Amino acid sequence: MKAVIQRVKRASVSIENQVYSRIDNGLLILLGFMDDDSMNDIEWMVNKILNMRIFGDTEGKMNFSILDTNGSLLVVSQFTLYASTRKGNRPSFINAAKPDLAIPLYDKFINYCKEVANLNVQTGSFGADMKVELLNDGPVTIIIDSKVKE
Repeated sequence: MKAVIQRVKRASVSIENQVYSRIDNGLLILLGFMDDDSMNDIEWMVNKILNMRIFGDTEGKMNFSILDTNGSLLVVSQFTLYASTRKGNRPSFINAAKPDLAIPLYDKFINYCKEVANLNVQTGSFGADMKVELLNDGPVTIIIDSKVKE
């Protein structure tokens, strides 16, 4: 599982020119899955994201987590995180989990976030043509991969 985490002042997802979900002050999480991802990957990833100290304290140092700031999460599926550009100019997405596997993993990720944290958790719509808008705070953007634990 791969995630791109962006600290945001605000973020939203629109579908067919209608706002589907929106958050203020929190994390936009773009999330991609592989066929062999499991609940272990989800638990590791959620705990890493929730406890990552990337929010400023009173001195502006990154000492607070999303849990400390009581911020919000916007979780958006993005299979293109597993793009392979090794051959040619058109990316291959063969490493990305197919929807029959990815949708349950996406739902489990969202449910686990809600289960372990008392935060506002918003989502995109799996497989939809989404327009994601954000105001990156910092900017702070971090990429995490559950397979390499980094």
